[in-house]
Amino acid sequence: MHREPDSVPTMLFDWGSIKWHVTPGSVPGASSTLGEVVINPNKGHDRHQHPHSDEILYVIEGEGRQTVGDGPEFAVRAGDAVWIPMGTMHSTFNTGWRPMRIIATYTPGGAEEALRDVPGFVELAPGEHPTWAVADVKPE
Repeated sequence: MHREPDSVPTMLFDWGSIKWHVTPGSVPGASSTLGEVVINPNKGHDRHQHPHSDEILYVIEGEGRQTVGDGPEFAVRAGDAVWIPMGTMHSTFNTGWRPMRIIATYTPGGAEEALRDVPGFVELAPGEHPTWAVADVKPE
């Protein structure tokens, strides 16, 4: 099965967006989830866990900070991979000036459905694109 980015919805959050290209709910027979995550500059998501899925992150562009479990925060950048065991608290924060792009997978798939309960969640229909506003920044 072939999926183009404009053929799938976009999940929007205050920190960025996600396009899930393959999910058990959208691809007949799929048992895992794969998507592209975009984290905007100086943004990130709160620590959370996926109680029933392992997660793998592969950074394809940008740089940031990552937490996994009780271990120390560490730097990540393009080319790095991170494995997060099921039920492990984790977070990702973009420390760069450009969007951070990550390929994310869940095994088994389905953990993406919980993101619909995040406060401020919005879903754009396939083919619609987010519009990001410039932040009010005062020079120091």
